[in-house]
Amino acid sequence: MAIDLLSIARTGVAASQSQLGVTSNNIANANTEGYNRQTATQATLESQRLGDSYYGTGTYVSDVKRVYNEFAARELRIGQTSMGAAEASYSKLSELDQLYAQVGNMVPNGINDFFASINSVADLPTDLGIRSNSLGAAEQMAIGINQMQSQLDNQVKQTNSQIESVTTRVNEISKELANINLELMKDQGDNNQILDKQDALILELSEYAQVNVIPLDTGAKSIMLGGSVMLVSGEVAMNMGVSAGDPYPNEPKITASITNKTLDVDPSKLGGQLGALFAYRDDTLIPASNELGQLALGVADTFNQMQSSGFDLNGEVGSDIFRDINNPLMAAGRVGEYSSNTGTAVMSVNIDDVGALSGSSYELSYTTAGDFELTDTQTGSVTTLTQTGSQLVSDEGFTINIASGAMDVGDRFEIRPTAGAAAGIGVIMTDPKGIAAAGPTLTAGSANSGNTSVSLNSMDSSATGFQGVGSSITFELNTAANTYEAFDSSGTSLGTGTITNDNINAFGMDFDITSSTTATADSFTFDLTFAEGSNSNAVAMAKLSDVKLMNNGTGTLTSVFENTKLDIGSQTKAAEVSLSSAEAIYQQAYDRVQSESGVNLDEEAANLLRFQQSYQAAARIMSTAQTIFDTLFSSVR
Repeated sequence: MAIDLLSIARTGVAASQSQLGVTSNNIANANTEGYNRQTATQATLESQRLGDSYYGTGTYVSDVKRVYNEFAARELRIGQTSMGAAEASYSKLSELDQLYAQVGNMVPNGINDFFASINSVADLPTDLGIRSNSLGAAEQMAIGINQMQSQLDNQVKQTNSQIESVTTRVNEISKELANINLELMKDQGDNNQILDKQDALILELSEYAQVNVIPLDTGAKSIMLGGSVMLVSGEVAMNMGVSAGDPYPNEPKITASITNKTLDVDPSKLGGQLGALFAYRDDTLIPASNELGQLALGVADTFNQMQSSGFDLNGEVGSDIFRDINNPLMAAGRVGEYSSNTGTAVMSVNIDDVGALSGSSYELSYTTAGDFELTDTQTGSVTTLTQTGSQLVSDEGFTINIASGAMDVGDRFEIRPTAGAAAGIGVIMTDPKGIAAAGPTLTAGSANSGNTSVSLNSMDSSATGFQGVGSSITFELNTAANTYEAFDSSGTSLGTGTITNDNINAFGMDFDITSSTTATADSFTFDLTFAEGSNSNAVAMAKLSDVKLMNNGTGTLTSVFENTKLDIGSQTKAAEVSLSSAEAIYQQAYDRVQSESGVNLDEEAANLLRFQQSYQAAARIMSTAQTIFDTLFSSVR
């Protein structure tokens, strides 16, 4: 037996040709997204023994592998998830920030214009033209708030649509991955092209949500979404869906289902674009809408109350300019009932004190028999409420009414006291004479201590004992004993009562009391005589622009809106910083993957030259062997 030069040369040519093929494929796919560089592993053939020595018999390509680092790929997926979330957050917040900066200007401008028109009424209280302009300014202000709410509602709809689109794409990817798993299970995971496609789909999926990859012995990969949902298990794919929200149907939730089983997915655990879209809707848009509703309630309640503390040009106690704050059109959406409730209770919410509202939403739960808990979803603070009749009275400025039915233990409701108000606010006054520019005259008794003052909140001409326009009523206060006695214009006693929380609401008069020391006989007379040229109530209205009426006396009417605007601007800036950071982290992970798995054209060009020379050398051996054989044949002829 002799060394087979032709056989050795043939293996060398074949191996070099394979190396050239792999290198050429790398070069051809240098710009293919998701392609992982491949290498041909070359090994020597089994040697043979001749005499006392072993001689090689050639070479062969034992395997073609893709250069792949699982750790680097995992790092890239994490970076992709963070960047997907950051991009979605910044995109949506930037859009909302621009909305508040442009369209949103009509809200504070409308409020300022209305206050300016009230100032004009105070200057000329009998001018019907100025009064008409004031009602027009009120109408424009209400329309501005309506339009801003409409814009926020559109933002919610757009976000819901994006959530649905992303969910549809997730389902498409999950089905593709399940089919790929089926192919890989047949090939035992050796098909590099399919593996590249699998990784590209997983990387795209990680943009939409956090992805955990679980390699299987069969060569397939199971995929967990958000650390809690098994999206793909072998060749089986779970279906993601969007269903009506609970307790608010217009705020859809995301579900996962397989065969006949469906479960709700916690969006806060998803991450990626899906998690960011849900966070934007639930943590930014809904609170912004609630705070706009808070502003609408503040505007309507403040001016309606001021109307009731003055007289219009017809010589009557002023009526409402705006729709009542507890009108059904202003109260739409204040209560959401969870589908898991087993009780029959139907709930409603009545606003008692606009100044005490915070713009928060709450969860009301019936924990045990007779025990109600109200949880502020923003601060987490929990308050125990006691049922009185059919009402649950809170310290947050509203009362919850059990309109009908009864609650079962475990029943829950979401309470949004300010929801719907921005869409429902509107001007109901049509007669410009109805603006109550005039006001009653308050006179303190000459013998008063000087340490007590009162301020009128409102008058109710329909209340029992109201003295009527043109008369007067005197209250003698005993702040030491917290009692009072009322007298008509002739000095006849109308009755006595108790001062409650420094407030008296009796005989159609509602007013607050401020006292630095206790006194036994301070008196105050309200002169209800109407004077056509009086402007005292209009002046008081105009001054409200700078009065801190909202958020328990910490903010003005316009500051409620401006604080929301500033908060959104701050969130947008933070999102921009987060995006820059996420992009840097992603780029670092991407560069690492490319340094290992990407195609380096300079390196591949060098390999191409090397394997070309190897091929030529192996071919030269074949030529040499042929020459030797020819010489041998010639010598024996």
